[in-house]
Amino acid sequence: MREHCERGYHILRKIPFLNEAAEIVYAHQEHYDGRGYPRGLRGNAIPIGARIFAIADTLDAITSDRPYRGAKSFDVARLEILRCSGTQFDPAVVEVFLKIPNELWIELRSEISGTTPPFAPLGVEEETTPSR
Repeated sequence: MREHCERGYHILRKIPFLNEAAEIVYAHQEHYDGRGYPRGLRGNAIPIGARIFAIADTLDAITSDRPYRGAKSFDVARLEILRCSGTQFDPAVVEVFLKIPNELWIELRSEISGTTPPFAPLGVEEETTPSR
C-alpha cells in the first residue's frame, strides 16, 4: 500500500503532459505534521497540489463504497477532515474545503458517476440566448 505513491509517480513522470502531476501523486500521503510518507515532508515542504489532493482523496475514500464498508456521508467526511486539520491536513486548505457546501460535493459526485438527470427538474428555467 505504501508503495502506491512512488509507483504512481514513476508512471506519471514519463507522460509529458502529466509530468507536473507526478509530484502531487508522490506527495499526497505526506502529512502536514511530517508523519506521512514516503518522504516525511512537513508543512509547506509538501507541494500545495498534494495538500489539496490529500483532502480530495480522503473525501472520496470516506464517501465512496469500499469492499470493507459502505460509503459515509459528506458530513462524516467533513468532521474527519476537520479533526485531522493540523496533523494530516494543512489547516488553511481545510478552512477553504469547509466553505464548500455539501450540495456542491453531491452535485459533483453525481456528474462524475453519471447519475445527473439528462434534463433540468421542473420549475428550473434553462438559460437561453435571446434571439435576434
